[in-house]
Amino acid sequence: MTNSAVLTKTKLSIKKQTLAALLAIVAAVAVPQIFHVIGRISGLGTALGETFLPMHLPILIVGLIAGPYAGAIAGLFGPLVSFALTGMPGSMMLPFMMIELCSYGLFSGLLCNVKIPCILKVLISQVGGRLVRAVAILISVYALGNDNLSVAVIWNSILTGLFGIVLQLSLIPLIMYCINNTNIKNTK
Repeated sequence: MTNSAVLTKTKLSIKKQTLAALLAIVAAVAVPQIFHVIGRISGLGTALGETFLPMHLPILIVGLIAGPYAGAIAGLFGPLVSFALTGMPGSMMLPFMMIELCSYGLFSGLLCNVKIPCILKVLISQVGGRLVRAVAILISVYALGNDNLSVAVIWNSILTGLFGIVLQLSLIPLIMYCINNTNIKNTK
């Protein structure tokens, strides 16, 4: 079997996609809690979560592994389940996090079988998700008259999360490389 035949992804069954989405939702709830606990202990509060963007990692990864449906569903429900269980993200930002992460999962899932470097898949997904979130915020502020939200939150979240964005661009391709190499070894 040639490497190109091994690297061709087969579509996961509905059962495996569902399991992947559920695991990503669990990770999207659990991983940020580690950052929030460390933030509470260190006195930084939610700043670590806002900086490292830990909820984004499992959503982008599940999209790249299991496709657009699993990615979008995990992205939509991850923040909602987290809010229901922990109260985070805050209620004002919850709809925008749901929209953003759903977009991340969808875009990374749509790119999962595209033959471009993984770092580009992550970058495209990040830009797409942030653009969708920005449009949602602009609609909320200007079309719906939301006075509780400022348009400045768009740039502030990007600047605050810059380290997390770079972390995603570094860590996710490495994780995907490890997963793909494990799959190649298991098919031999």
